[in-house]
Amino acid sequence: MIIGIPKEIKNNEYRVALPPGAVRELVRHGHQVVVETNAGSGSAFSDEEYVKAGATIVHTAKEAWGRAEMVLKVKEPQPEEYGFLRSDLLLFTYLHLAAEEGLTHALLQSGVTGLAYETVEDAKGHLPLLQPMSEVAGRMATQIAAHYLEKPEGGRGILMGGIPGVKPAHVVVLGAGTVGTHAAQVALGMGARVTLLDVNMERLRYLDEVMGSRGRLTTLASNETNIADAITTADAVIGGVLVTGARAPRLITRDMLSLMLRGSVIVDVAVDQGGCVETTHPTTHSDPIYFVDHVLHYGVANMPGAVPRTSSFGLANATLRYILRIADVGLHDALRGDIGLAKGLNIYKGAVTHPAVAETFNLPFAQAEAVVWG
Repeated sequence: MIIGIPKEIKNNEYRVALPPGAVRELVRHGHQVVVETNAGSGSAFSDEEYVKAGATIVHTAKEAWGRAEMVLKVKEPQPEEYGFLRSDLLLFTYLHLAAEEGLTHALLQSGVTGLAYETVEDAKGHLPLLQPMSEVAGRMATQIAAHYLEKPEGGRGILMGGIPGVKPAHVVVLGAGTVGTHAAQVALGMGARVTLLDVNMERLRYLDEVMGSRGRLTTLASNETNIADAITTADAVIGGVLVTGARAPRLITRDMLSLMLRGSVIVDVAVDQGGCVETTHPTTHSDPIYFVDHVLHYGVANMPGAVPRTSSFGLANATLRYILRIADVGLHDALRGDIGLAKGLNIYKGAVTHPAVAETFNLPFAQAEAVVWG
């Protein structure tokens, strides 16, 4: 199979779909890999490293997309890339279609096959291709909150861990999945007091056992009353809520912002799924924040892009075995042999094949088995 790796063009996106070592594995399996020049430069991978791994370097995005049977990306196609989509192409990347109606229609109109990292499941129902970036984003979210709590950045002037005789910051984390767990771990490690909310009581019990001994973690059932109560004393709120393939639920409304402290910080990691805060909208690394009702909002939708080398290695560690499987046996056999991979199929030749995407935009839903295998 011919595999294309174009350079990411989203604002301040420095990750690359595969580092040279992963490309070497594809070549070793007999596949051709076409890499757009400087695709890895943001992650400190040179064209020379890709050539040594057996890749072919091309000089334009048009070539990287046009010569490929399967294109690997990190972020969803940008409008400038829609013209590269075509009916005989497989696109494997983060799509987050429930928050991207325009992209959804562009994929449908092109006839491309869209396989989304974020909805692939493993045998336990976990999301193995979302996990590494969620780990990065969760850890970054606390670092970012700590930075913007500084007064020169517009925050309350609070040190995350406080000092002897001065209380630490109060960090409220919405969601106890991968993002929320890692955000809470880092916040606790920095000395903050953490309130962690989730609807899954078994998950809260487990995290209370493994992290609660520090004495600064409170776990609460996630409901409107508990959220409203928690945010009234929050210095920082981190949104880490996920519903697979669907839009994130809005847990903090515009009216609830009036309960929050002046200069408090919201970092909504769920922004790439529409955000779990009503007043959240996507921002960029070059213009990351804005204020609503004196509350600082951070809504960068590609947070792991700020640490691209770590993120690119982490992503490839998770995706490579799926990529190799598809390249070795073809998409149809790969999907038929792995029901979890088949759940990653969001778009197939003009049909929506993920129920959450179809429901979000009131589009017809087609079972993958029906459209792929007839």
